[in-house]
Amino acid sequence: MSDTRTGQLPAGRWLQLVLGVICMVMIANLQYGWTLFVAPIDQKYHWGRAAIQVAFSIFVLTETWLVPVEGWFVDRFGPRIVVMIGGVLVGIAWVMNAMADTLPFLYVAAAIGGIGAGAVYGTCIGNALKWFPDRRGLAAGLTAAGFGAGSALTIIPIQNMIASSGYEATFLLFGLVQGLIVFALSFMLRAPRPGEVPASTRVVQSVRDYTPIEMVTSPIFWVMYAMFVLVGAGGLMATAQLAPIANDFGVAKVPVSLLGIALPALTFALSIDRILNGVTRPFFGWVSDQIGRENTMFIAFALEAIGIWALSAFGQSPVMFVILSGLVFFAWGEIYSLFPSICTDCFGPKYATTNAGLLYTAKGTAGLLVPIASLLVAETGNWYLVFLLAAGMNALAAALAILLLRPMRLAMLAPRPVLVTP
Repeated sequence: MSDTRTGQLPAGRWLQLVLGVICMVMIANLQYGWTLFVAPIDQKYHWGRAAIQVAFSIFVLTETWLVPVEGWFVDRFGPRIVVMIGGVLVGIAWVMNAMADTLPFLYVAAAIGGIGAGAVYGTCIGNALKWFPDRRGLAAGLTAAGFGAGSALTIIPIQNMIASSGYEATFLLFGLVQGLIVFALSFMLRAPRPGEVPASTRVVQSVRDYTPIEMVTSPIFWVMYAMFVLVGAGGLMATAQLAPIANDFGVAKVPVSLLGIALPALTFALSIDRILNGVTRPFFGWVSDQIGRENTMFIAFALEAIGIWALSAFGQSPVMFVILSGLVFFAWGEIYSLFPSICTDCFGPKYATTNAGLLYTAKGTAGLLVPIASLLVAETGNWYLVFLLAAGMNALAAALAILLLRPMRLAMLAPRPVLVTP
């Protein structure tokens, strides 16, 4: 066993981090590849965008709201069995998507996929938080980057296979491959043993571990939760609706040439967005390790508000659509490294998987707003109100980070005076 006092930490923790990242890559398409299937499904069955996007909301809800339950098993029995089951469910879900000929069947598949993806996601994030208390923001960011950028390399293959073989065959092939890889890697995952992680860190952290019950009765948890919902909603709308937005703006198939690459605007945007949505997570996670979580949140959330407003104002230009959608995803994806990190800073690592999972359910709450975006567009005939609301929510979250969350956290972690009886 390594002696952390001499600074010699086990190389095995980096292997655990790599395994977690690969598992996250394998589940990324369940969320970030979904937008490519909406139009083909609608063309075949004519169910309507809003009805089909209910499946996306169900996926997000089950992916997030059950993570605390899955985290409870991880904190007690280790990560291996939970990720193993998650891999099986991920494969089953996309096989079912390939077969779905009714909306209820599609919704059931979405629920199964959400449970499987949540099991993998929550476990891998929790493992990173436990293995890297000294680099928590960076480790959580790298792990979350696998989920954010994991679909970047498969955007074009999925589009091409949908065009050549149909969306059903695409669901089937990618579902089986992704599920099998997660299942295989699960056998190598494990939690750290005592003495395998460093005790020192530059970020102020709790000196004790809070149980999930203690955490949810703390006001600071609900401030974090509200901020997560505010920022998460805008990004999830963009994730699920990017293809419809591009089509409505009339830029989806317009060729764009940037950085020596020429692609249709939507394809270009999806590829860049996935990369930037992944890069931002370790980048802002690392920044937060240096300048503090709340300061980093203020910068990122304010940038997101500006990006969303600019996309609404200038996104009708194909080039600007690609650039600004990239900015939106770059300023959004960091929530998946910053919030788990600050949660564990406040409430300790012992129940990190469960506690971070409880906070992660805010993504599910935010996902409820995705179909509302489609309804607002149907009612108003444009995306202006959706963009305006999303930008405003991000601006509010940026203000809350500095004005409310930071003073509350500093007060919570401040040393308590010791009363000495004379």
